[in-house]
Amino acid sequence: MTDTLTRWVRVCSVAEVPEDEGFVFATVPPVSVFRSGDELFCIDDTCTHETFSLAEGWVEDCVVECTLHMAKFDLRTGRALCPPASRAVRTHPVRAEDGDVLVALPADYTLPKES
Repeated sequence: MTDTLTRWVRVCSVAEVPEDEGFVFATVPPVSVFRSGDELFCIDDTCTHETFSLAEGWVEDCVVECTLHMAKFDLRTGRALCPPASRAVRTHPVRAEDGDVLVALPADYTLPKES
């Protein structure tokens, strides 16, 4: 259950999230949705070691590996699994509903402007 400081936001369709890859949602800070097996995950997109998009990384067995310096993060918990990263990335509740991916984002995350 989310508290009053979060809100559910449609990020994309389930079909837009490729298997073992990330889909970046242009919030500030940016978040990415990943699919690993039959599960969806959402984490802050920026590697905690150095500013780089985790959606550019490789995904295997619910772990994303940053392509810049090979830091790895657990998609379930956000925990940094190996150096050079030592800090976790923030995770966000995610669910699929009627073919859409919805994520519970903190109220202080800025949403992209609709075109």
